[in-house]
Amino acid sequence: MTHQLELPYALIALDVDGTLLTDDHELTEGTREAVRAAGLHGAELMLCTGRGPAGALLIMDQLGLGGTIITHNGAATVDAEDRSIVHQFDFTQEQVEPFVTYCQEHKVHYDLNTAFDLYVFQQLEQEGLDMYAKYGVVPIVLKPGDRVPGDLVKLTVFAEPKTLDALEAEWRTWQTDLQVIRSGEYFVDVQHASANKGSALEQFALKRGIDQQRIMAIGNYYNDIGMLRYAGLGVAMANSPDEVKAAANAQTRSNAEDGVKFALERYVLGVEQHNQ
Repeated sequence: MTHQLELPYALIALDVDGTLLTDDHELTEGTREAVRAAGLHGAELMLCTGRGPAGALLIMDQLGLGGTIITHNGAATVDAEDRSIVHQFDFTQEQVEPFVTYCQEHKVHYDLNTAFDLYVFQQLEQEGLDMYAKYGVVPIVLKPGDRVPGDLVKLTVFAEPKTLDALEAEWRTWQTDLQVIRSGEYFVDVQHASANKGSALEQFALKRGIDQQRIMAIGNYYNDIGMLRYAGLGVAMANSPDEVKAAANAQTRSNAEDGVKFALERYVLGVEQHNQ
């Protein structure tokens, strides 16, 4: 029987890529054991990710966890046990059409996402399939002009950083009721204006009656700022941009140095650390 610690945080929200995983998309044994230790001692662990449910559920299985996951940057909250949608922020294909047209005219790769499925409009080379496989996704190929069956929660663009910098700068000048989010060095997302990790985390906490001060969040990128600011303790990874670090209360090591493990040991498990 596991000894129950009096933990300072009842809910721990973890970003996945760039935070929980290394840049090679690997979950180290040290980080996995630290997450499991926090859970065994009574903390509720939640993934809060830009990934869709399929990719997030793969990580939940590796961690041996169940519960609720916040996916698509807060656009879809999903019950990991029965794969049901708890809540989602969706939009229409008409709303996103200007972004699609831009991608097509500038030959920038994009995909459209419902809560559970990802759609592309061209056959992919092996490199593209390998990229999606890293995130646990098998794209569904539609013919140009086809409509996605279901409610859209995200358009994602994948390109080199310089291409994304130009695209992001232009899109932010548009008058639109959707928001543009830089979710990774190689990714820009377009979503419902109300969708973000912080709002989804707050909604979940209020529903469960969890005090804001008893929530800890760990993240590394711009799409994590909302949850880092909302949590009682927001922890930024060392590999975070300066703006993300400024939004957090504390910092930990990088994702290449088991940063999540060290944060959990320091702030949750009370493990004495040396040479942090």
